[in-house]
Formats: sequence, C-alpha cells, structure tokens
Amino acid sequence: MTCKGICTRYKAQKPVGTGRYASGQKRCQICEIFIKWEGLWCPCCGYRLRTKPRNLKYKAKLRARVEADQLEAVAVKAMEVEEIEPVTVKSTKKTKTTKATLKKVTVEPVAV
Repeated sequence: MTCKGICTRYKAQKPVGTGRYASGQKRCQICEIFIKWEGLWCPCCGYRLRTKPRNLKYKAKLRARVEADQLEAVAVKAMEVEEIEPVTVKSTKKTKTTKATLKKVTVEPVAV
C-alpha cells in the first residue's frame, strides 16, 4: 500500500495552544501526514491511523490535558445542576404552633 494523494484533501493544520492528538487529528505513517479524519483507517493508503503519541513525554502531556478537560466538564455539569435545582416557595398558609396543637387532657380517676 502506498500513498495515492487522497490524504492531501484532509491535511490538518497545526492547532495553536493544543496538541495535534488532543484536537482530534490523526497521523498516517505511510503518507507521513496529520489528517482530520473520523475513521480508524487512512482514506488514502488504508493503513491504521495513529491516534496517540509514541513519545513518553508527549503521552504524559496528552494524558494531563485529557484529565484536565474531564475535570472541567464535571465542574461545568455541577454548575448547571446547581442552577437547575428548584427553588422552595414558602406557603402563605399559617401553621399552628405547638402550643395551639396541644390539647388539654384531663385524667379522671378510675374506680376499681
């Protein structure tokens, strides 16, 4: 399998501020190009696309970035849940106090 030139249509530009793999780009080893493609296989040569870096240093960077994104997503979701919680409304009906609810009970002696 060799490069047929189809991959140049899907060539990806280097993102600013994030890594290539973190932004969803994939690398074809045969075509030697980063492409923006949703599938697992290169549309040009049919080889499997690389979705993670091989270098240990860049693997750690990607892992840290993914974890930070997940924590941020959880925090945003928690904020949305707090905003959606229903507000309790006080009723206008007056409730009886404990003194008013207690009834006087008289105890009558029972004849034996």
